[in-house]
Amino acid sequence: MQAKPKLMRDVLIEEVFSRAKRDKNLLFISADLGAESLDAFRAELPGQFIHPGICEQNMIDLAAGLTLSGKTVFTYAMASFITARCYEQLKVALGAMKQPVTVVSVGVGLGYDDAGPTHYTTEDIACLRALPNVEIWSPCDEESAREITSECCERPAFRYLRLERPALPAVYQGNFRAAMSAGFCEVAAGSDVAILSSGFMLHRALAVRDRLRMEGTDAAVIDLFRIKPLSARALLSQLERYPLVVTLEEQCLAGGFGSAVAEAFVDYGVQRPLLRLGLPDRYFFENGGRNHVLEKSGLSVDTIAERIAERLAPPARRQSHLPSVPTLSSF
Repeated sequence: MQAKPKLMRDVLIEEVFSRAKRDKNLLFISADLGAESLDAFRAELPGQFIHPGICEQNMIDLAAGLTLSGKTVFTYAMASFITARCYEQLKVALGAMKQPVTVVSVGVGLGYDDAGPTHYTTEDIACLRALPNVEIWSPCDEESAREITSECCERPAFRYLRLERPALPAVYQGNFRAAMSAGFCEVAAGSDVAILSSGFMLHRALAVRDRLRMEGTDAAVIDLFRIKPLSARALLSQLERYPLVVTLEEQCLAGGFGSAVAEAFVDYGVQRPLLRLGLPDRYFFENGGRNHVLEKSGLSVDTIAERIAERLAPPARRQSHLPSVPTLSSF
C-alpha cells in the first residue's frame, strides 16, 4: 500500500530540522506557529528556532542580519504575507544585498481557499520575478519539495520557495534530483502539444492530458519547477518539436509563469504558437473552494482541454471564437 503523501511544509520542516541537528549554523525563523511539525524543532533546538512575532517584515530583516553573521537561514510564513507585505525587505535586505536566505511561502495561488480573499496569492510569481538576484522554485510533490529543500541547505542562495498547502500525489519516482540542474522535466511524453506548468496546476495539466487523449490528442506535460532563472536554451530546445506550447498557471497572466516562457520565445526569436492559460486579471473575493474558483475562472479540466483542442484545430474548422473566457464581471 502506497504511503499517504505528506504536506510540503512538513517535508521541508522535517528536512531542515534533521540537518539543523548536525549544523548549529542552520536557523529557522517562522512567523507562523500553526504547523505541528514545528513543535519538535522548537522543543529540541530552541537556539536555532526564532519566532519574530506576526511581523514578516521584521523577519526578513532579521534573516538578512543573521546571514551576514554566517548563518544559513530559512524564513517561513503564509504566502500572501511573506510576499506583498515584505516586498521592500525582499528587494533591499535580500535582493540588493545578495543575501542567501531561503524564503518559504505556504499556500500559494488559491491554496488558502477557506481563509478568504486576503490569503489568495495570485500575483507572487510576477512580483518576485521582477527582483534581481532571486531564484523561484515551485515543487509539485513530496520528492521535489524534499530535494529542493536539500539544495537550499547545501547551496544557500536567495530563493523563493512556493509550497502548496495540500498534500499532492507523487509525480516523481526517485528521478527529480537528476532534473534539478535543468530546472524542468518532461513528466509525461506526447507529440501534439506541450503543456508547461508547476506546483498544484501541474496535476491539473496531467488531468487535461488524460482528457485530450480521449479525443486523440497526444499531449506532453512539462514541470517547469524553476521559474527563475529559466534555462531558456535547454527549454526551447525541448519545445521545438511541438506544434503548440501551452502554459498553465494559477496566477493572473500579467508577468507570471506564462510571461516568463513568452519572454524566452521573444528573446531567442522563436516563432511558435503559444497559448497562455491563467486567472483573469482581477482580484478574487469569492469563497467556495479552490476548484470552484478555478472552474469559474475558465480553468476546469474540460475548459482547458477545449481551449487547447480549439487552438490545435485547422483554421478552416475553428469556431468563430474561442470558448468563453471569464472577464472582470463574470462571477
